[in-house]
Amino acid sequence: MQAKLQEQLSPADAEVILGRLPEREIEYPIAATIEMAIASFLDTEALGFVDCKPGRGQ
Repeated sequence: MQAKLQEQLSPADAEVILGRLPEREIEYPIAATIEMAIASFLDTEALGFVDCKPGRGQ
């Protein structure tokens, strides 16, 4: 089975991840917050998946 690549998390996926995180402290959309967290983990210079280049900035 081949995974489909997406530039953004689906709202449903974001809700699943959010359910495992501590109480939200900021008012950004859930999907955007999780996208920024994952992108910055993979690339410290990325703000989102669009400009994410894994391994850069480490």
